Amino acid sequence: MSNLGNFVWSIADQLRGVYRPNQYGSVILPMTILRRLDCILGDSRDEVRALAEQQKNSELLAVMVKAKHGLNFYNTSRWDLKKLVADPDGLAANLVDYLSRFSSNIDVFERFKFENEIANLDEKNRLLLVVKKFSEIDLHPDTVSNAEMGDLFEELIRKFAEASNETAGEHFTPRDAIRLMVDLLFAEDTDSLREPGIVRSIYDPTAGTGGMLSVAEDHLLDLNPDARLALFGQEINDQSYAICKSDMIAKGQDATNVRLGDTLANDLFYDRTFDFCLSNPPYGVDWKASEPDVKADHNRGDRFGAGLPKIGDGQMLFLQHIVSKMRPMHEGGGRAGIVLNGSPLFNGAAGSGESEIRKHLLESDLVDAIVALPTNMFYNTGISTYIWILDNTKKPERVGKVQLIDGSDFYTKMRKNLGDKSREVSESDRAKIAHLYQDFENAGKSKVLANTDFGYYTITVERPLRLRFDLTFESVDAFVQEADASTRGPLFTVNPETLRKVLTGLVGVTYMDRAEFLKDLSAQAKQHGVKYGAPQIKAIWTGLGVRDENAVECVDAKGNFEPDVSLRDSENIPFGWAEGGEDGDSEWGRDNRDALVKTYFEVEVKPHVPDAWIDESKTKVGYEIPFTRHFYVYEPPRSFDEIDADLNVLVKEIIDLLQEVEA
Repeated sequence: MSNLGNFVWSIADQLRGVYRPNQYGSVILPMTILRRLDCILGDSRDEVRALAEQQKNSELLAVMVKAKHGLNFYNTSRWDLKKLVADPDGLAANLVDYLSRFSSNIDVFERFKFENEIANLDEKNRLLLVVKKFSEIDLHPDTVSNAEMGDLFEELIRKFAEASNETAGEHFTPRDAIRLMVDLLFAEDTDSLREPGIVRSIYDPTAGTGGMLSVAEDHLLDLNPDARLALFGQEINDQSYAICKSDMIAKGQDATNVRLGDTLANDLFYDRTFDFCLSNPPYGVDWKASEPDVKADHNRGDRFGAGLPKIGDGQMLFLQHIVSKMRPMHEGGGRAGIVLNGSPLFNGAAGSGESEIRKHLLESDLVDAIVALPTNMFYNTGISTYIWILDNTKKPERVGKVQLIDGSDFYTKMRKNLGDKSREVSESDRAKIAHLYQDFENAGKSKVLANTDFGYYTITVERPLRLRFDLTFESVDAFVQEADASTRGPLFTVNPETLRKVLTGLVGVTYMDRAEFLKDLSAQAKQHGVKYGAPQIKAIWTGLGVRDENAVECVDAKGNFEPDVSLRDSENIPFGWAEGGEDGDSEWGRDNRDALVKTYFEVEVKPHVPDAWIDESKTKVGYEIPFTRHFYVYEPPRSFDEIDADLNVLVKEIIDLLQEVEA
């Protein structure tokens, strides 16, 4: 495959000067697709052309071609690439004619605007060179399998991305990561997948070039050659869509099952659900373009009803989307796999969109397993990534539980880096992770936790406002000047000189109780013939009061303590918190909020701040998945003796070096 990729890439040498490296793909990719289709049509071309002479109805012709040759597409032109090369004078016109006579489901060349490239190549005297080179490659499925063809596209895209300094990871996911996800996705359905004539559907809402769909199909056919897997995908990028669709057509899949469009804004399979779903959505990409449709969907309580993440990252929207596409339980259920970075595990505090999405997934018992992948697995990033496996019909032993698997150490070092990718998950590495999943044990690299173990309450802890008032002529003068300079606020209409007189009457007295200060303030105001309203009085005591822990607590009109916002704090109480630090019963904690919160407050808060209380109106439920914390192993620091011994060795080495220099 590497040699084939290099050969195809070498054809780009014919484009130098006419195209910049970042433009090579607009020629090489559609020509690769064309040659693949050209090879597939080789055996049936003459018979299809004869059928076309008899049957002018394109729909009936498609049925006849499918019945006789097993193809989901056709071409009625008398040309193929070798014949085109034989007539160099008419090459451009004949090539356009060849493209125009494909069946209507072959719309892939339009997505590359390939006719424009043909005209440009012809004008620059490069068209014959390129077409001749491609006519010499045998890309028939008997020579280059579908899997190898997918690998070829992957390698070409990576090379084009490197040449243009773009991110290849936006187009495809490494095959080793896909194979691991497919292994995990099919792990619970292996027996039924071996049944004769089994039919399953699989869907990728971020299909890219179709790599995930291809690997899933290959995996199923390895298990059961008689099985049928109907592939469905949606893709927003025109060129990736074109590659994916041509690949599906070449496989004999229904071309209408691959659709072009923004999945978040418009679900083109809104009326369908699937046995399996796979996705690797873009990381850290905003969803502003889809915002109106996404919010409308959220308000209706449909796909995104659980919550909306921050506008800067749409990963968790795709997470919700694939949940909505899983076949319902009453129809047999569905499973899904999605590759995400670390942020969906913990981003967002209690009550945020992210937390609400996690809450929905966990309380609905949809999360089956989360697997940490090795770093440096992807071509354009070295960040930590995770495979989420979702299931709405879990096996009895997995009901109410989530399995976390730390697969970060299961990798094989690559001989040569491909961008940021320096590690791959080999077949043996995949087998180890798959065994951990199937064993479902709570030990080592595998942790089995209850859904409720990820839940917590966020409480708001308040402390009373305590203010001291100790006015001086300087402080009064500064306050009045500030009030006089204000162009807004409750004091901007107050006569500054009258205010100065009122406040001057309070200078020299230290008030440790706001109520006493306000009483004398009112008396001074009355003495000067003014009466300040509640907003003005609040502006005065807010501007002149100084926080003092020895002052009397401020109370409102009902006698309740007023909170000091500067001392406000929040505490997260895990459902499984237990006095003494041992893990408690998280299900009990979930069902007995008041008792858990009260005990936690009395044990963890009150001894340190006796005057604190909880604002119960602000208590929220949150969910997070602190993956790394569950696998943390404490390593005690080295002893002073060990450190001292190492220092002595270093000192001796330095002295020896200095002596050599002096000598």
